[in-house]
Amino acid sequence: MKKNLISVVILALLVVNIVFSAITLFSVAGTNKKTAALVTDIASAIKLDLDLADPNAGEPVVPMADVATYDIAELTIPLKAMEGDDKDRFGLVSVTLSMNMKDKDYSTYGEDLDSRKSLIISEINNVISQRTMDEAKESNHIFEDEILEKIQTMFDSKFIYKVTITSAIYQ
Repeated sequence: MKKNLISVVILALLVVNIVFSAITLFSVAGTNKKTAALVTDIASAIKLDLDLADPNAGEPVVPMADVATYDIAELTIPLKAMEGDDKDRFGLVSVTLSMNMKDKDYSTYGEDLDSRKSLIISEINNVISQRTMDEAKESNHIFEDEILEKIQTMFDSKFIYKVTITSAIYQ
């Protein structure tokens, strides 16, 4: 008799558990749909704000067939002295310039970049030498952006669309 009574109690608890699980499922499913819609709306609003804030954000998409590169290998650049440090610090940097061969200014400047190499190196030196060793170790991407801006200003063109620091050693 006790076994039958325990079986009936277990069966009743299972039924109650199934009912509560169903109620939880239906209540959470509706809330989940509303939350997903809210997240989607917020994500689309943020994307719109980013697009409106800076329409030139990001680098242009250039097909790989239209990309030419120009390498500047192993520049030794003195770094700004750190406060309280009397040692001379240097950076050994290699830089690659990515150029869009379909740009109208590529034929003017890009095909004969060797004749302007010293000007480009000067701009790279000016940007990197303004930083201490600690700043230089943290911020290669900032260097890349600053160098790109300076070079685009120098040429008054955007045929060079990306600057990449391919290797950097600071000591």
